Parts: sequence; C-alpha cells; structure tokens
Amino acid sequence: MFCPFLREQPVAEGARIICRAFQINRVLRDRQDPLAQRESVIVERYRFSHEGVIYIINLLEPHIKCSTRRSRALTTAQTVCIALRFFASGTFLYTIGDAENLVKSAVCRAIRKVYLALKQFLGIFVVFPSHLRPQVVKQNFFAIYVSFRLPNVIGAIDCTHIPIKAPPGPNEGDFVNRKGVHSVNVQMVCDSMFHITNVEAKWPGSVHDSRFFRESHLCTLFERGDFDGILLGDRGYACRQYFMTPFPDPNPGPQTRYNAALARTRARIEMTFGQLKERFKCLKSLRVAPDRACDIIVACAILHNIATIRKERIPVVGERPDDDLQPVHLDQPSGRAARDSIFECFYLNNSL
Repeated sequence: MFCPFLREQPVAEGARIICRAFQINRVLRDRQDPLAQRESVIVERYRFSHEGVIYIINLLEPHIKCSTRRSRALTTAQTVCIALRFFASGTFLYTIGDAENLVKSAVCRAIRKVYLALKQFLGIFVVFPSHLRPQVVKQNFFAIYVSFRLPNVIGAIDCTHIPIKAPPGPNEGDFVNRKGVHSVNVQMVCDSMFHITNVEAKWPGSVHDSRFFRESHLCTLFERGDFDGILLGDRGYACRQYFMTPFPDPNPGPQTRYNAALARTRARIEMTFGQLKERFKCLKSLRVAPDRACDIIVACAILHNIATIRKERIPVVGERPDDDLQPVHLDQPSGRAARDSIFECFYLNNSL
C-alpha cells in the first residue's frame, strides 16, 4: 500500500537492506604486483605456484633487473610473469600486452630478456647423467620393468619436433620435416624421475635423429668413454656399444620380452616430452625465428627441471601423437654384437 508520508517505497527500501547485507566489497588489485591473485589462478596462468614464481624471480633478478625506474620500467616480477605467461599459453604477444596493458614491443623485450637469462643456468639445472648419483639413476631405471630388468641404464634419449613458422631465406626448405611441417629438431635425454639431463636444440627439422646424435656433444663424450652406462634409444638410432635399441624383427620369447621391457623403460622420455609440451604450450607452435625458437626451447627445458625439482603440479597429459617415429636405421656391426652380448647377459640374469 502506498504511503504519502514515505519518500521511498517500502519494498524498495527492504531490497536495499538485503543488498547491503550480502554486498561483497570490491578489492582493487595492484597492477604492479602480478602475483596478487589466488593460488589456483597463479598456477593456471604461470604453471608455477606462488612460491615457485618467487623462486624464479629471485633467481633471475640479478640478470634482468632494470637499473632505473625511468619511463616506468617493468619490475622484475612483471618481467618474469609476462614471460611465464607466454611460455604457458603460447598466445600472441599483443594478447598478453592487452591483458597487462603493455605494447607488443615491451612484451617481446621482456620475454627475450627472461629466456636469455635462463640460458645462463643451463649447466646448473640440466646435468648429465643427473643431479643424483649415477648408481641411483641406474637403480631407478632397473626397477621400472619387473619382468625384464635393464641394468646399467643412465638415460633415455629421443628427439621431438617443435613446429615453427616458415623462416625466410634460401634455407627455408631445410626446416621441413618428413611430415611437411616447418620445425626444429630437439634432442633430449631424461632420467627415470622425468628430469631433463641433456638438451640440444640447433638442427632443422629435416635432420635425422641418428645424425643429430652423431654430431652432438653427448656422442663425443660417450665415444671418449667419459660415462659408464647405457642409453635407451628407439629404432631410429644406430645400435652402438653404449646404446640399447630394439630388435627390428624380434623372435617370439626372450627378444619380444626384451623389446617390451625396452619400450616400457624408454617411455620415460616420451612422458617427459608430454609433460614439457603440456606445461609450456608455446612449444606446440613457435611463431619466431629459428634461433629464437631454440633459445625458448632450452629455457622451457630449464623451467621444466625447476618445476620437477620443486614438485610443482604435474600437468595432465593426453595421448601423445606418434609423430617422432623414425625409419629403421642400419646398425653398425660392432653395435649389433654389443646389443646381442648385452641381451644374452640380460636374459641370463632375468631367467634366474
């Protein structure tokens, strides 16, 4: 009922009272602090927890800190978070700039500053055969497949292709892989705990995995006998004294069991690739020049090891497409003899 002595309607006044009771006060976030977010938002946006991002900021601050605040220079936290956001999403630079209220050139400079600073820590976070003692690495690989244990293994090796945009110039065709996609071929070695222990990103996509290894620094170290152990490789690698590769046409029985054990144990490198590409989605496709793509790949490998060592949240990995299979490579005679002798030793040990 309308009352002429009241300035407001009773129903409207009651609604205001209810609204005030349930009103949530607005909290204005400081744009200078990109970490002023909920933990779930930080992990989704940067792939690291709040403590993990702070660790990376403290690690890189001596290398990327601006010497002056002139022209409202970005803080170290802003620079690191911009780069982590690009690594985690792989989106366009102007999209990140719009979210952070920055121009595209400032975003590009921040990302470049971070991945160049991360490369300086390559020898600290990527160590072969591992951060652990070699005997511990061998024991962990030995315990993976109970039915047919593979001793003396210090790493699983494989190559993966990172798509890039077609580079200009006469060498554009060198980057086309066997699937007709422009890519950079990347060789990595991991241990049983999914730590990347060796990474090399410098060859175009048309280079075969076996040639990649022959030209790598890791091959030189093995040829000199610097390491006492065996690498697990797929059928794309030539069989050598320090390589364990599957039998091309296994006989029913021990050779089939050996191939199954090798595939199960070597799956660690495939799972590492899956975690790396799912954690840093920029590796699904890099729209940069090949030299910058190689630097970003190495930086992402270092960040992956930091996340693994700090036990950050492991991304959910879907079924990985089998895009890195290489044709069977002809084995070297000495390598075949070594594999047969290793297989006989393994078969005797596992049949006891």
